[in-house]
Amino acid sequence: MGQFSVEIREATGSILSGNQHPGAVVICCVTVPPAFAREIGARLAKQGVHFLDAPISGGSVKAAQGKLAIMASGTEAAFTAARPMLDACAETVFEMGDSPGMGSAMKAVNQMLAGTHIAAMAEAITFGMTQGIDPETFLKVIPNCAGTSWMLENRAPHIVAGDYTPHSAVDIWPKDLGIVLDAARASNFAAPLTAAALQQFIAASGMGLGREDDAAVAKVYARNAGMVLPAASSGEDR
Repeated sequence: MGQFSVEIREATGSILSGNQHPGAVVICCVTVPPAFAREIGARLAKQGVHFLDAPISGGSVKAAQGKLAIMASGTEAAFTAARPMLDACAETVFEMGDSPGMGSAMKAVNQMLAGTHIAAMAEAITFGMTQGIDPETFLKVIPNCAGTSWMLENRAPHIVAGDYTPHSAVDIWPKDLGIVLDAARASNFAAPLTAAALQQFIAASGMGLGREDDAAVAKVYARNAGMVLPAASSGEDR
């Protein structure tokens, strides 16, 4: 599973070392390959440890509010053991089945959509600029039209404000869309839109924008088009 799995193995070494008490539950809320979740679940099961594959969606704001969406899969015993945490963190828990990996598979589908929607929003808002439509007008009109999306309505205001304080950083997407494309290749599934979006996030990271909000992918399009995006109210392009 490549370099990604090496990094995750290092981060979860203590969990997999056999130091967990039988009957304990390990809850994995990060975005990992479905195959990795299946492997970890199988290894922990041999130790008598429950494993819940439970990636989250909602970002930092909903996390702080305890209103995340969680896509979880695991045994009934794992769900029972994890229920207090799930109830505290989530507004909605989608139970994806009794086998680890299905939660991560659903998260991969979500990330495919989310990443391509952010890139499409960035492409559209900068394309509009080339046609004489300023970003503020774009933001007034498109959310009321069929071309809108949750990501557009959430991220486009960052561009209009010139504020790239990270709520979800650019560097998340090379990892997450890489996971999506690895899973797609393993299933002999072509995902050209996802591949195109990934290249834009890689370009943004290469421009030194990796720790900025992922709306900063618009800076790639603006640079290529010779356009200047709105600046923050302080006069700085954060």
